[in-house]
Amino acid sequence: MPRHAAWRILRSGSTTPLREVDRVARSRGLDARDRGLLRRLIGTEVRRRGTLRALVAHFTRGKPSPAVAAHLRLGMAQLFFLDRVPAHAAISETVRATADTVGLPRGRYVNGVLRSAQRAARSGHCDDPRRDLPDRPWHFADPVFRDPEAHPHLWAEDALSLPAALMKHWSARYGPDRARALATLALEEPDLSLVVLGPSTRDAARAELEAAGVPTREGRHPAVLLAAPPHTESVLASAPFAQGRITVQGESALRAAELVGAGPGERVLDLCAAPGGKACLLASSGATVLACDANPTRLAPLAANLARVAPSATVHSLVADGTTALTPDATFDAVLLDAPCSNTGVLAARPGARWRFGPASQRELTALQSRLLRQAADHVRPGGRLVYSTCSLEPEENGRLVRAFLEARDGWTLDEECEDLPHPAGDGGPLDGGYRVRLLHRDPSRPGTAVP
Repeated sequence: MPRHAAWRILRSGSTTPLREVDRVARSRGLDARDRGLLRRLIGTEVRRRGTLRALVAHFTRGKPSPAVAAHLRLGMAQLFFLDRVPAHAAISETVRATADTVGLPRGRYVNGVLRSAQRAARSGHCDDPRRDLPDRPWHFADPVFRDPEAHPHLWAEDALSLPAALMKHWSARYGPDRARALATLALEEPDLSLVVLGPSTRDAARAELEAAGVPTREGRHPAVLLAAPPHTESVLASAPFAQGRITVQGESALRAAELVGAGPGERVLDLCAAPGGKACLLASSGATVLACDANPTRLAPLAANLARVAPSATVHSLVADGTTALTPDATFDAVLLDAPCSNTGVLAARPGARWRFGPASQRELTALQSRLLRQAADHVRPGGRLVYSTCSLEPEENGRLVRAFLEARDGWTLDEECEDLPHPAGDGGPLDGGYRVRLLHRDPSRPGTAVP
């Protein structure tokens, strides 16, 4: 049953529970319908975890065990955030899953808590932010969230499921209203971003997808179509996808690959390549690409993706931490470093990243990013170019880090730089946020030039 599987994923302690969904679904033999429910349960619990924790705390006496609390969060997720599940079914199935896994007495307890929450829910909003569920047509009889006037960042953790530390960070940079808008955008799963490849036109791909029952809309980028999340399975089963005429790629990541400007005959290094989408885009230009990544499991899909979208392209894969496996004299016309990051620009698509954000993780990330940037620069030939990108909104991972590099290294200039903030659907996009910059390695034999 998907509810049992969801509970076991949450109890596994995985920091990336959404990545566990397909593996667990295969191991349990779940059909497409149950696999979809499992994904929605885990995705909703992760996205709404702060709110679900606040609801559990409000409607329970004492502190339930972690095992019971996980069942309660899943039950609350179904009651208030998964409209396809009727309330009576959400409660009965959660109670059954609880009884099966931690015993009948705990199942009865969960039944009482969920029914109390159901009775306390009221239709519509009451304009009390301590009682209203943001972007859902519900409010509660009594305050369940902390007071936004006295504790704005803690209220955001309760009501918007954005950790207080990150809300504080964004409020200082963007102001409270913009920070709240960004947090609200991260509550919903984003549309699937599809890049139209080769000679195909966006109109032709759109017509094929819509004939297959997949409605789409145009992205801001002229090669991008957007499809709603419920149609993901249909997209992956469609002829345009199977034949390599479309692929899944976020708009910001696509623009980072384009910023490399790879051309026929060039040698390009993709330093953190997994799962290989950008390497395929680079290779489709006629360049020879070396795709490196430290994670062999995440790099594994590269071969299948390449066979689908660019079977005649030349891409070599290498499992390596940074450039440690390269000889010191190995140089490339261009290097793309899409660095590991905090993912704060794509929290809608990678909701678990918000719960990993903090001072310690940021220090570790920026140290890693700085090391990788230095290594990448060491392998760009004179006159070549280096593109550094992240899907983060944090200055210490982006512009601040790049400027520190430029101050420390002679022979480099900043050529082009862009930061995208997440935008809502229909607001011009891109839906994902991120940062990209192109740096030029000056050729000492040609003063005043960077790219020959």
